[in-house]
Amino acid sequence: MKIYPIETGNFKLDGGAMFGVVPKSIWQKTNPADANNLIEMSMRCLLIEDGNRLILIDTGLGNKQSEKFFSYYALYGDFSLDASLKKLGFHKDDITDVFLTHLHFDHCGGVIEKDNNGLLIPAFKNAKVWSNDKHWKWATEPNAREKASFLSENILPIQENGQLNFIHRNAKDQMGFDVLFVDGHTEKQMLPIIQYQGKTIVFMADLLPTVGHIPLPYVMGYDTRPLLTIKEKAAFLKQAADHQFYLFLEHDAYNELCTVNHTEKGIRLNTTHQFSEIFN
Repeated sequence: MKIYPIETGNFKLDGGAMFGVVPKSIWQKTNPADANNLIEMSMRCLLIEDGNRLILIDTGLGNKQSEKFFSYYALYGDFSLDASLKKLGFHKDDITDVFLTHLHFDHCGGVIEKDNNGLLIPAFKNAKVWSNDKHWKWATEPNAREKASFLSENILPIQENGQLNFIHRNAKDQMGFDVLFVDGHTEKQMLPIIQYQGKTIVFMADLLPTVGHIPLPYVMGYDTRPLLTIKEKAAFLKQAADHQFYLFLEHDAYNELCTVNHTEKGIRLNTTHQFSEIFN
């Protein structure tokens, strides 16, 4: 097995929305804001090369939305999914599986693209696309709170193209890694738990967007059930500290990995790393 971080692009989001009830005077120490109160975010994915499978976890924003849509998110930098794959000697046609932690547009937007005629087509034409039945129903029958994050053009073509597959509780048999289901951010978000080079990597998706979100009350305003997020974070971070998991950060613009430890103030940041510093 070989694992690679995949940078798909950077964007900015409102710092207040990203930290909920936590005051700016506190959260800006770890996530500095610009003049418009926006903080820098990554859309970092993970590629797993395992035998004859090439599994991509999440896809980033994609490039098919309108210029107006992209303007809301202050895209910056030169990263792209295609360029990151090419740098490693891969192409989107090589991907055998796309595992989507959840179906918010910044996680799944790249799974569908537009052809030269404006038709929606699979970006990964040879891949199975993995969600789960409860989250799929949640996303295709969206509540008013999340409707703007579940874009039909990102989601419905997956099923129409015959690529849709569902993860069940025996995820390791299906994917080769375990999956933690969490519900605070959105219904049945899936966090891959990967055993690699004698260590445990957990792809944190939106349970822990950045190192600034480690303290339990630091919960996004985007979460549908913030009290449940706190409960889920508490249980997970205790386990992560006990066993020294490496937490792969999808949205942290500065850190690819972190570890946490127990302190007198609760679970806190221990170390931060770039992926290549720990794994070869």
